[in-house]
Amino acid sequence: MFLGLWIINKAGGLIFQRDFGESLARLSTNDYLVLAGTFHSVHAIASRISPVPGSSGIETLETDTFTLTCHQTPTGIKFLVVTSPGHANIAGLVRQVYDLYADYVMKNPFYTPEMPVRCEQFDANLLKLVKAVN
Repeated sequence: MFLGLWIINKAGGLIFQRDFGESLARLSTNDYLVLAGTFHSVHAIASRISPVPGSSGIETLETDTFTLTCHQTPTGIKFLVVTSPGHANIAGLVRQVYDLYADYVMKNPFYTPEMPVRCEQFDANLLKLVKAVN
């Protein structure tokens, strides 16, 4: 089950956040901003201290109640997808979300990169994806 999506810019700022599952705890906007900044920092530290040369940082965080998958683009944007444990084909799901972002956000002439995402077409198509996956 697709539970949530966060998009973090290359500076660590939360530019998009949506919850799709009722099982996730509801947090304040400030809490989401703090969590995004914290994940960005931990991701950067993990990539530096990794024993594997060229490591990109944290890719997956698995718990008993959810799985957090991070996909970092070449431009530094991080897509954090929250799914239920054991969700099949998370890589495909992340790719679909990234494709929606590229098609409806980055091709929008009124969108300024690195700023909060406010695009109705992205929201609508993301909800269609969530309904199809869940």
